[in-house]
Amino acid sequence: MIRYSYLWAREAREGREEGLEDRPCAIVLVVLRDGDAPLVRVLPVTHSPPATPADALEIPQAVKQRLGLDSDRSWVVLTEANDFVWPGPDLRPALPGDLSSAAYGFLPPGFFRVLRDRITEQYRLKRLRALPRSE
Repeated sequence: MIRYSYLWAREAREGREEGLEDRPCAIVLVVLRDGDAPLVRVLPVTHSPPATPADALEIPQAVKQRLGLDSDRSWVVLTEANDFVWPGPDLRPALPGDLSSAAYGFLPPGFFRVLRDRITEQYRLKRLRALPRSE
């Protein structure tokens, strides 16, 4: 999990190039490219419950606590993503005042497997849309 200036699809449609809010995001794909920087796909985390339960996966409180996130209920959105070249200008410090890292930590393997399976289903149904970000 990283802290990132996530650009929602609706914000991009409005002509924005930068997200309005920095937020936790789950790194779900890294594409290693010969001679080029890796391409990373992130899914946003939000406090807003999904209108359709299949569109997001709730993060268990124990996982949130281990990552140092707040105690409010949160969901990983499964229907949209940002793709960017790592490291990219939109990474933000995970901890206030600590510029050394944008990372909160790793998702536990069991939760990540569930997340991966849910993303795969959304992709198969053509419900996951990725927004390429400029460098």
